[in-house]
This record gives sequence, C-alpha cells and structure tokens, in this order.
Amino acid sequence: MTTPTGPTGRSRGGKVRVKTAKRRTTSSNQWLERQLNDPYVTAAKAAGYRSRAAFKLKELDEQFNLLGQVERVLDLGAAPGGWCQIVRARRPRAVVVGIDLLPIEPMAGVTFFEKDILDDDAEAVLREALGGAADLVMSDMAANTVGHKATDHLRTMGLIEAGLDMAGRILRPGGAFVAKVLAGGGDGALTALLRKQFLSVKHVKPPASRKGSSEWYVVAQGFKGVAAPPVAESTIEGA
Repeated sequence: MTTPTGPTGRSRGGKVRVKTAKRRTTSSNQWLERQLNDPYVTAAKAAGYRSRAAFKLKELDEQFNLLGQVERVLDLGAAPGGWCQIVRARRPRAVVVGIDLLPIEPMAGVTFFEKDILDDDAEAVLREALGGAADLVMSDMAANTVGHKATDHLRTMGLIEAGLDMAGRILRPGGAFVAKVLAGGGDGALTALLRKQFLSVKHVKPPASRKGSSEWYVVAQGFKGVAAPPVAESTIEGA
C-alpha cells in the first residue's frame, strides 16, 4: 500500500527529498529540505525548544561556561526565544531580558521587548528590566542577506557593532559577550576592538551550526569595564 507523502518523499538512504511546487522557489525548497533532514531540528522539537539555535548556546556554554554564575542576562535579537530557554533551564533564578524587532511569544521568567536596540531609550529600558548591570550579553542577531558578500558583511558588522556597543554600556566588569559573526567577520578590526574591552576573545563554530553556513561565534570574556570607540566604517574588512 502506498502512503501519501505530501510535499516530500524519502530516498533509499532515508533522506527526505522535497518535491517541487509551483509556489515555492528553488531556495525555499532547499531550505525546507535542510530543515526536514536536520537532526538538530528534530531534537529541538523533541526537547520543546523554540529553535535549533538553542543547541548552539548549549554547546557554547559547555565549552566556555558562559552561564555558570550569571544572575542577569540580556539577549539581543531574542526571537523566537530558544537561547532564553537554555538560560532559564540552566539558571532558573537568573533575570533574563530579551529584545527583538519581531514579536516573541511570552515565556515564564523572561521579559521580552519588541523594540530596536538602537532606540534612544533602549539602554534605560533594558537596564531597568535587568535590575542592574548584566553578567552576559548574547546576540544571535543576523542581517537579512542580499547575496552580495561585501554588503552582507557590512550589514552583519553593523549588527555586531550595535550589540557590542550595548554590551559595553550594560555589562558589569568581568562579564561576557557572545555574538554571531560571518566567516571572516571575526578578524581584523573587530578582534582588535574586542581585545581592548575583554581579557579573552575566541572564535568558534559550535557543532549545531550547519557546516555549510558561514556563521561563526565570537566569545569575549572578562569585560574590562571600559567601552572602546566604534570601528570606523572604512576599516571594516570587505568594505
């Protein structure tokens, strides 16, 4: 008996293949196929995580002990909330605050703001919600890509700089900053800037990050308590 498969079919090797559809683009089909064959997506659903990205923070924490003693955590670009779930699971008594331009489904023990971190009042709003300086500022923010390497790089750098600027104003001395970067975006000017502000700066690609993806993560620990000036646009690699 033949069982209907809907938009997908399964190959002999067990890999799900997406059938073409008039309303789906090639890129949409490729994304759907990746999702259907991604073990982290399956594991995230089984664990009740809001996104597979939760495993990235989990793996980074296992390597760098980011959440070991944190009491106040700020999540930039928090939607849909997967990273906040990991913080809540590992530090249930910590104050956790998230901000994103997108709406986020409420989560027990977490304060979410649908807001731009560049708003004039963003720092004051976030600091008040945290109840003091943060122990950890984390950012999984990603710019919408256009397929032009230099442009995508600049957009991503802009988000990283915005996140780092916020971290420099809201972190306690000794605190940590973790952020997503593109391959090559963790070198040069950005690394120099981070080293002015933190005692340790590492670049890592956690196992949960897709092998074909250009994303890496920068992990900066031991905030010195002094914010460095922003990177001049002309010094950004790829500009």
